[in-house]
Amino acid sequence: KFSTTIARERDEFHYGTFPEGFKWSVSTSAYQIEGGWNVDGKGESIWDTFSHTPGKRANNETGDIACDSYHKVKEDVNLVKMLGVQQYRFSISWSRIFPDGTTSYVNQAGVDYYNSLIDSLLKIGVEPVVTLYHWDLPQALEDVGGLLNETVVDRFNEYADFCFKTFGNRVKFWITFNEPYVITWLGYGIGVFAPGINSSPGEAPYQAAHNIIKAHAKAYRTYKKFYKGKQGGRIGMTMSTEWAEPKDPNNPSDVEAADRVIQSILGWFAHPIFKNGDYPEVVKKQVNERRTPSRLPVFTDAEKVEIAGTADFFAINGYTSRLVTYQDKSTWPPNWLKIVPWGMRRLLNWLDREYGHPTVYITENGVGTSDATVDDQIRVNFYKAYINEALKAQQLDGVDLQGYTAWSLMDNFEWNSGYGPRFGLFEVDFNDAMRPRTPKRSSIYYNQLIRNNGFPPLQRDERITGDFPPNFIWATATSSYQIEGGWNEDGKGLGIWDVTSHTPGLISDGTNGDVACDSYHKFDVDIELLRSMGVSHYRFSLSWPRILPSGNRTTINQAGITYYHALIDGLLAAGIEPMVTLYHWDLPNALQDSFGGWVGAEIIDLFVEYADICFKEFGPKVKRWITFNEPWDSGRLDYQAGKNVLLAHAKAYRLYQTQYKAVQNGEVGITCNSDWSEPRNQYRQVDYDATNRVMQFFLGWFMHPIWVNGDYPDVMKEYVAKRSAAQGEATSRLPELTTQEKSLIFGTSDFFGLNHYTTNLAYETFSPDRINEVSYYEDREANTEQDFTWPAAASVWLKDVSLVPWGIRRLLSWIKKEYNDPPILITENGFSEEGNSHELNDWWRTKFFHGYINEVLKAIQLDNVNVIGYTAWSLMD
Repeated sequence: KFSTTIARERDEFHYGTFPEGFKWSVSTSAYQIEGGWNVDGKGESIWDTFSHTPGKRANNETGDIACDSYHKVKEDVNLVKMLGVQQYRFSISWSRIFPDGTTSYVNQAGVDYYNSLIDSLLKIGVEPVVTLYHWDLPQALEDVGGLLNETVVDRFNEYADFCFKTFGNRVKFWITFNEPYVITWLGYGIGVFAPGINSSPGEAPYQAAHNIIKAHAKAYRTYKKFYKGKQGGRIGMTMSTEWAEPKDPNNPSDVEAADRVIQSILGWFAHPIFKNGDYPEVVKKQVNERRTPSRLPVFTDAEKVEIAGTADFFAINGYTSRLVTYQDKSTWPPNWLKIVPWGMRRLLNWLDREYGHPTVYITENGVGTSDATVDDQIRVNFYKAYINEALKAQQLDGVDLQGYTAWSLMDNFEWNSGYGPRFGLFEVDFNDAMRPRTPKRSSIYYNQLIRNNGFPPLQRDERITGDFPPNFIWATATSSYQIEGGWNEDGKGLGIWDVTSHTPGLISDGTNGDVACDSYHKFDVDIELLRSMGVSHYRFSLSWPRILPSGNRTTINQAGITYYHALIDGLLAAGIEPMVTLYHWDLPNALQDSFGGWVGAEIIDLFVEYADICFKEFGPKVKRWITFNEPWDSGRLDYQAGKNVLLAHAKAYRLYQTQYKAVQNGEVGITCNSDWSEPRNQYRQVDYDATNRVMQFFLGWFMHPIWVNGDYPDVMKEYVAKRSAAQGEATSRLPELTTQEKSLIFGTSDFFGLNHYTTNLAYETFSPDRINEVSYYEDREANTEQDFTWPAAASVWLKDVSLVPWGIRRLLSWIKKEYNDPPILITENGFSEEGNSHELNDWWRTKFFHGYINEVLKAIQLDNVNVIGYTAWSLMD
């Protein structure tokens, strides 16, 4: 169904809500949170034994106390209430009720504990979802063979019967076993989980699974026969699952291998229960082919009848996906949890078709982090992405999904990984004897999801209609090195990008711009494209080394000047205004070799000299000039380079004003690039402060001197000076601007040129350990990341489409306020695709432009921002 779906379509965010009555839940398990391992008459479980065996788990940690939930019913129920869930899934510890696993003795203290928990949940309007077995078999039963001994079927039924009788008047949702695949393979195959058996990996897991399936079926029949009529509950089994994606969907071997993976994990248990009482044919075939007689036990005909149909719902725990290819021998994969949200939708679709459209509940889904933090943005993103994929499956594909459960309520004992992975919505301080719980950001987000019942469309994203102002500039853009080619023709000098692209290893795909789009020879074709588009302006850049091969007046290349005259004349003849950038990153290499390019003071007057030639040659026909494109990219590696760019820009501007403006009547400005930044955690002031620093170090570095007061932003001066002093510098690494320089720079732009592509989330990164690290990024003590649920363009820095268009509106409003309502000319905005794409029906780009341009219209009409034009990047690949 999804084999031909492209990534952009696959990852597109879907707005909508789940149906009324959808169950939101959160989960835990007994051994992972309860503690009280040997109090009040509780018997030992296999996990007590396993965790007390040295070397079996990380840091030799145990669940002896865990979250101490045995003594904190009230606290835990309050956490559940804070989330706003309708259900709480927890497990009963078999050995807390039957210490030796049998009915010979009932531990009343254990019964009282679960009664208290159940009653407390019902009191706050939360339905208990009870798992009878979440991996903690009584050790006494393991001592007589455990799940490998068929007598466990009757012992489990007796235990289940007691629970139905004792708690069933209040519990209406039962799960017999949690993740039998994990129980059997990790516990009885490779032995990394309790009981740690790995002596017979080719036989023991199959025998344990056989007994689990029979035990489940018997408990189900017991409930149906004796309790269902009067209690009205439902019962099922929770399966562990992961989506298996064929590495090559066109390779039958990979497709078959992917199906075997799912059948071997999920179908092993689901096929008997939901189909015919027996194992999947592919599993039987695979096991039988490897040895005769088969290591896979056989169900009798009577057992098949007993097993088939023993579930009132299809419950799955889903965390991750795998890319599957055929191989002769497989190994247990390390780092098991890969974040692959779209796998959830595909998994739900697969089981919907495979098992005849069952009612489905997701009974676990979550992600662990290695650090103890309440600012868990990755978990927020994880839940947003996975739950949205579940919504797609329910709304778009018709899967009967009726509930979702987050794992887990709080940080807990994560089995053989100890307390390292943190999966909780609430942080637990395991170094404090009181085990205090603290809400994480994800708990607030999950509560919001529950209140909204999904993802209702946002007013923020609603489109408006209307016209742009009269004389609004509609443009598209290119730059010389990126399109011209002709890198060494007709007297052109070397540029720094010629040298860079000819240096092995510096360009990711090993290509260069020697020919590029060959616009040096095809400008007339380009003009025809522009004319057919109907743009009013075309923004292009001049190649400094094509005009001045050595970077100065010693040699003026007339062929280069002739080329640009022809281009400009052709544009004007087509009714298109030229919008000319003097510097779009292609510095003459002679200047780079001579004094280091932009870090040398000599560059300032040389740039002004170059600008003077351009104003004189082309100024009668060019009425809008841009001195520099994105100076941040030239300056971020060296603050001195940034200062020199500012001074070069200012002097060129003053030159135009004094010598050319009166006659030519043009305008001169500078184009800066800027993302829009939002605080990653809207509940932390330090992230708001970090967001401001990101914006001021990025856009403010150049625009604050030009538009505000001739000087850098105060926060930039403060932070660079502070870190410079801490590093033993006598003065700040940010070069000071003199009073005369400030006066020169301030006010040197007739419009605010803005390149904008993306939005990010900013957060504070100060660390005393990094105080001696010298870099632009360290100086701002802030970093950015992007919500991975935002669909991505091919460029790693560019995100787009569903969630990010609103960023340009917020950025435009911020610029209006920060820089005294300047006239803003958007000089670049666009979207990239993979380099091997030849798709002409680029609907994703249409959608990008539709979204972003509509947000620009909102900024103009609703926010009164003075936007004078919009430029699409770019005219051509």
